[in-house]
Amino acid sequence: MLKLAVCVSGGGTNLQAIIDRIGDGTIQGARIVRVISNNPRAYALERAKQAGIEGVCVSPRQFETRDLFNQALLEALQAAEPDLIVLAGFLVAIPPAVIEAFRGRIINIHPALIPSFCGKGYYGLKVHERALERGVKVSGATVHFVDEGLDSGPIILQKAVEILDGDTAEVLQKRIMEQAEWIILPQAISLIAQGRVVIEGRTTRILPERR
Repeated sequence: MLKLAVCVSGGGTNLQAIIDRIGDGTIQGARIVRVISNNPRAYALERAKQAGIEGVCVSPRQFETRDLFNQALLEALQAAEPDLIVLAGFLVAIPPAVIEAFRGRIINIHPALIPSFCGKGYYGLKVHERALERGVKVSGATVHFVDEGLDSGPIILQKAVEILDGDTAEVLQKRIMEQAEWIILPQAISLIAQGRVVIEGRTTRILPERR
C-alpha cells in the first residue's frame, strides 16, 4: 500500500480529486496518511478532516527563521513515513533537505504544459495570465517529479486543454483543473502505486500494465 502525504496551501480541489479517486477505486493500492498545509485557514485541512485524514499545519509564521520552518516541515513529513509526497497546490519552495530525504518520491501538479509558463513567479492565476498574454492556443497541466530546480524535474504526465476566445485567467484556471489537473494527478499516483513509473535521467518511462 503506497502511503501518501499531500501538501496543500489552499482550497484543496486536487486533494479532493485524489480522495475521490481512492474512494471510487480508480486509484488502487494507495492511501493518504497525512495532509500538510502551510496555511492554517486552508480549506484543504477541512477536506482532510471530513475524509478522516490527519491534517497538520506547519506555517512559516510559527517560526523565527526559515531554516526552523524548513526543519519542521521535514519532520512533519518524516513523521508520516510516506512512500510518496504529493504537492497539490503547495505554494512553498521545497527545502533541499526535504528533496534529499525523499528523492524521487515527490511529485507536483503544475497548471501549464512544462517547459512553458513555469519556474520562478509562475503559480496560481499568474500562470494563466501569462499564457493568455502570450496568446497561446493550448495550455494544460503537467505532473512531474520534484528536484532542486523550479518545475524542472522529470515529467510523468501532461494533458492539453484548449484556450477559447474570451477566456479570463479564472475561466481558464477552472477548465484546466476540471479537464486536466483532476485527471492526470490521480492517474500519476495510480501509475506510481502500480510500480509503472521509472525515472531515466531527466525523463520518465511508463511501463506497460501488468496482466
